Amino acid sequence: MRQSQAAKQESSRPRLIQSMIDAMRVPDLRAKILFTLAMLVVFRFVSHVPIPGVDFQALSQAFDNNQLLGFFNLFSGGALANLSVAALGVYPYITASIVMQILTPVVPSLKALSQEGESGRQRINQITHYLTVPIAALQGWGQLTLLQQSGVLPGLDLGFNLASLATIFSLIAGTMFLVWLGELITERGLGNGLSLIIFGGIVASLPSLLGQGFLERDALGGLLLLAIIAFGIVYLIVLFTEAQRRVPVQYGRSIFRGGRMQRQTGSTFLPLRVNSAGMIPLIFAFSIVILPATIASFFADPETGRGFFATIARLFGGEHYAYWIAVGILTFLFTFFYTLVTFQQQDLAGNLQRNGGFIPGIRPGKPTQDYLNKLILRITWGGAIFLAFIAVIPYFVTQFTDIRALTLSGTALLIVVGVGLDTMRQLESQLLMRNYEGFIK
Repeated sequence: MRQSQAAKQESSRPRLIQSMIDAMRVPDLRAKILFTLAMLVVFRFVSHVPIPGVDFQALSQAFDNNQLLGFFNLFSGGALANLSVAALGVYPYITASIVMQILTPVVPSLKALSQEGESGRQRINQITHYLTVPIAALQGWGQLTLLQQSGVLPGLDLGFNLASLATIFSLIAGTMFLVWLGELITERGLGNGLSLIIFGGIVASLPSLLGQGFLERDALGGLLLLAIIAFGIVYLIVLFTEAQRRVPVQYGRSIFRGGRMQRQTGSTFLPLRVNSAGMIPLIFAFSIVILPATIASFFADPETGRGFFATIARLFGGEHYAYWIAVGILTFLFTFFYTLVTFQQQDLAGNLQRNGGFIPGIRPGKPTQDYLNKLILRITWGGAIFLAFIAVIPYFVTQFTDIRALTLSGTALLIVVGVGLDTMRQLESQLLMRNYEGFIK
């Protein structure tokens, strides 16, 4: 009787809530979830430990006047807004990973390592960690220079002295600590650790963003329109993130049975994602477009606001439409570039041929590779247009709603929704492995 009542209560609960309850009932899965949450709490503590001598009022003004700081703050998980020891976030590691992905098919030694299986991947991952250190040092020096010019660090004489080197080494240590924390989450927790760190920083900044929105009480119509656009963008992100082209694949193998050779066949499909590049093209595009304004701001005359460098700083400062046109075009181009580079590294045609698989109607080997290249090029058009739209949507939303205090970042929404879907997918697979009903239909 009690079991039937419990079953009725479980059936009456929403599927997502019941799945979370089931997940917390499994000891090892509960441990994964709690470990992930604990590591995110540690990250939030570290992101509030500032480096010495920070003028927080000047730091707030610097963020209002510089788009580059806002972009880096996104990938630091909000730590740069506090100028903490983790102000660089995991962005140097992301940059190092992108560099290694581009260099692997070009450099013969790296290409050979990538073909050595798990040991080769571990070696490439180790090289990526080594490369992260100089990238973090250069980025830390650049950010400190930019902040010093804005009066954020009045007591720091940036140069080759003990105080400057200690500050930069602190930033490098903060980055490597976050990378280690992210890898711990990936290994012992649930989801991709580095992505969850960025996700946690964005989610933690939502209350302050909503508070800024409530300050716009005279623009309730604009706030309502902003909310509708945000829900529409989330729907598009889910649609394009999950969209894929399923290429039918057949496998055939020969087995010796009953004194003679018999051939067994099976069929499956090869999923090609419409947006296989993820958020990487957006990182490329924003990094390149923001760079001219950052360099020009070092040479522009702040008193007159005229001249070549002042014009460049104004055009690519984030307020002018030229900035957003450049971002959209570069995002579109980088989507094709990054997708084709990573697709060639996968060598899908060779893997199919080695495992006895083939696409019906297509000969194995080079014809299969040519067919897949043509197919990925065709479906990437949709992903490129989608990412370009996500990149430029903040400009149009601001123009339509006329709300300046609350900025809708398409990149942040893409990260939040993408990481959320990936984590839910992993939780779903863990539940199904333990004979529980999942929550993704």
